[in-house]
Amino acid sequence: MAKTILKTEGLTKHYGGIQALVDADFEIKEGEHIAIVGDNGAGKSTFVRQITGVEQRTGGRVWFDGNEVHFQGPLEARHAGMECVFQNLALADDLDVPANLFLGREKLLVNLGPFSILDRRGMRKATEDGLRATGVRIPRLDYAIRRMSGGQRQGVAIARSATFASKLIIMDEPTAALGVQETAQVENIIRSLKSRGIPLVLISHNLRQVFDLVDRIVVFRRGHIVANLRKEETDGNDVVAYITGVKTQNTASAMI
Repeated sequence: MAKTILKTEGLTKHYGGIQALVDADFEIKEGEHIAIVGDNGAGKSTFVRQITGVEQRTGGRVWFDGNEVHFQGPLEARHAGMECVFQNLALADDLDVPANLFLGREKLLVNLGPFSILDRRGMRKATEDGLRATGVRIPRLDYAIRRMSGGQRQGVAIARSATFASKLIIMDEPTAALGVQETAQVENIIRSLKSRGIPLVLISHNLRQVFDLVDRIVVFRRGHIVANLRKEETDGNDVVAYITGVKTQNTASAMI
């Protein structure tokens, strides 16, 4: 039986009197790809912010790789093996590709605090390996990020996550601002992650993309998980019915 990588129980987040997330029970296992879908404001991104430590939850419990965790920030989640590609990508526009991949975790030849010497050759080699493994094609690694297309920028952000994520990758709307060709490139990268057995949580409004890429679909509505569906047992109309509230799943749980 596959090992559980991430599990939440009763995960809740209130902003004053606003209940953005209520009693979310969720589970993802090794090698599994799960989509989280729902309208704007349904609680999808709020859920991600709680499990990655971007925000501190109001209530509930989180287990990661078998241990109960309460990350105080995304850096702690990253060190534990959880990587997240947020919608803003969190890239440094004036730095090149290797510098962005190793941002905050630079390789050093000599560690002398503020006078440390970077291992630029080692970082470039690791960057080339990471891009090759994820299928990301960047013509010039020495170009500043600001000179790249949206698809290339997204590819760099995903490659960074895939290079360092030892246990789980979370992608929040990775193709929302991309064209058809760039979207196809990102989807191929996601398929390569699947072939490598890296579990992934994908937040997306694109149901065609969801059905092409994942094993299970978890629907959020008004801060609640309202459905947990196996891809082969549902269709787009069914998912939309849950998103809009036309249909409800009385025993909705994202745990199998």
